[in-house]
Amino acid sequence: MFNRLQRALGGQRQSVLIPALPLRLGLTPIEEAADLLGAHIRENLGLHDSIDLLGFSIGGVIARTWIQLQGGHERTRRFISVGSPQQGTLTAQPWPGRIFKGLADLKWGSGLLKTLNGNLDTLQRVDCHSFYSAIDLAVLPGWRAVLPIGTRTQLPVATHPQLLRDQAAIRPLSEALIRL
Repeated sequence: MFNRLQRALGGQRQSVLIPALPLRLGLTPIEEAADLLGAHIRENLGLHDSIDLLGFSIGGVIARTWIQLQGGHERTRRFISVGSPQQGTLTAQPWPGRIFKGLADLKWGSGLLKTLNGNLDTLQRVDCHSFYSAIDLAVLPGWRAVLPIGTRTQLPVATHPQLLRDQAAIRPLSEALIRL
């Protein structure tokens, strides 16, 4: 999924970590996935080095949860959210929360999103950037795929997968990651 973005970086970024988190089709609660993300970061990047973190789709909400609720703000220099339902999405609404706990965390007004949006102190310590598609059908409506703080860049792509596949998205994402 991240191959095109990695190629666009052309080796200009050291220590690129792309963890495969077992989300189990939305069954895994976001906070549990954030624990796993934190463990991957500690195991592969040490305990103290500052990092830049990019999260795509549900991964952006997982990364934000780690930053805000699990101490990730202490070492995250920059957070780039790409097509992530940071304000919830209509596409999560019909799924039963008792079963699909991870998807339930992405519903408008979910307890998790209320917690994240209720206290932005830790997130304000991080350089935040949101990239999104206005016509994304995975995050519906597309403008809900933005963090409550930081810059917002609308990418000229038509679908959710194109956020990591289309050159119109890859170019600005790689430039943001390369920038120091």
